[in-house]
Amino acid sequence: MLILLLGVGIYLQVGLKLLPVRKLGMGFSLLWQGRDPKPKQDVAKSATKDDEGEISPFNALMTALSATIGTGNIAGVATAIALGGPGAVFWMWITALVGMATKFSEAVLAVRYRETDSTGFHVGGPMFYIKNGLGKKWMWLGVLFAFFGAVAAFGIGNTVQSNSVADAMESTFGVPHWLTGVVIMVLAGAVILGGIKRIAKVAGKLVPLMGVAYILAGLIVLVINADQIGEAFRLIFYYAFNPIAAAGGFAGAAVMAAIRFGVARGIFSNEAGLGSAPIAHAAARTKNPVRQGLIAMLGTFIDTIMVCTITALVILTSDIWVQGEQGASLTALSFDAALPGFGNQIVAVALAIFAFTTILGWSFYGEKCFQFLFGTRSIMLYRVIFVLAIPLGAIAQLGFIWLMADTFNAMMAIPNLIALALLSPVVFKLARDYFNGKDVLPGEELDHDQPGNDK
Repeated sequence: MLILLLGVGIYLQVGLKLLPVRKLGMGFSLLWQGRDPKPKQDVAKSATKDDEGEISPFNALMTALSATIGTGNIAGVATAIALGGPGAVFWMWITALVGMATKFSEAVLAVRYRETDSTGFHVGGPMFYIKNGLGKKWMWLGVLFAFFGAVAAFGIGNTVQSNSVADAMESTFGVPHWLTGVVIMVLAGAVILGGIKRIAKVAGKLVPLMGVAYILAGLIVLVINADQIGEAFRLIFYYAFNPIAAAGGFAGAAVMAAIRFGVARGIFSNEAGLGSAPIAHAAARTKNPVRQGLIAMLGTFIDTIMVCTITALVILTSDIWVQGEQGASLTALSFDAALPGFGNQIVAVALAIFAFTTILGWSFYGEKCFQFLFGTRSIMLYRVIFVLAIPLGAIAQLGFIWLMADTFNAMMAIPNLIALALLSPVVFKLARDYFNGKDVLPGEELDHDQPGNDK
């Protein structure tokens, strides 16, 4: 799965001629313009129902980021360093750079091939671009993705999150695991049962606030540990290509371990290639797939290059990482080493908010996969089951939960990556037309070389 993930990402990045990297500034500009729920340029040019969506482009990214910025940014980074050494951070960065092309392509296809369901809401994602882009003979692949996506949501987007929060709350404030689970269940249920518009509204407020606050806290720690930043970068680059020996409580790691855990935790964190984020971007109110693709790719950049890097540098500028700690407690102890008495509390609160919004975002992903399999009437049933699973995750064993999440992530990613590779000519053409001044809107025909075209 990791080979397929990096291979498809590199192929898309080369095929797009590094467009996601070159157009990063344009992506941020479009994101800022997309704060308005109904951008003027979209209203003026809207001609068909296909131009519509339920949420603003900005809130679509915030919904995707709500699911993306979670325990992976705190516990996941720490786990990668604890098991793969400092070099794992380098491979997280590589995953993010190729992942920007993957995330761009996912969102482009999601908007291009989205549908309107029986309730009038726009639905999209890998199962729909497989169905509508590759044709009926590939329908089985879309069904596989939807099945694994509906199940995976209970791992990466539910039990892992509540488990990590419960762990942090008990070690920091002495709150029992079961109580944390019940509180999260009640709060998340109040939002989740309201559907995508309520989720997007909450995400649009919470995600920017929590992201900025966490980055600022991390920067304060790095100012305190300023003399160790250079050494931290040296460790990252050196041990990306060299094995690291055991030291103190740290067991040591081979280069393959750095790659494996760096890529695995990187994907867990930014979700590029999983096929989850395009489900949110398909609901965006936008007229053009490429515009949303440029906004979508920012999710990977913000999550891994910005937030994960802050966490990694905080950990590596302290000496806690060689003492055998891992997971959220390693991050909390590293913050606390620079900010005694406050650091672990900052991490516990950040983890709780990050995990809460992740649960919201993934409930929507799982719901749409379930809807694809069983129809619109099944949505409320899925929401209720999803909410009830939250406290069960809070009291489960952490090791088993992470293993289950990684396994189902892989099962989700494989059908999606196959579809991305097969539909890549569509992505390349849409991007080329957009930047050559010829927009191809949803519902319009592409050239005859479109994969899956019955002709």
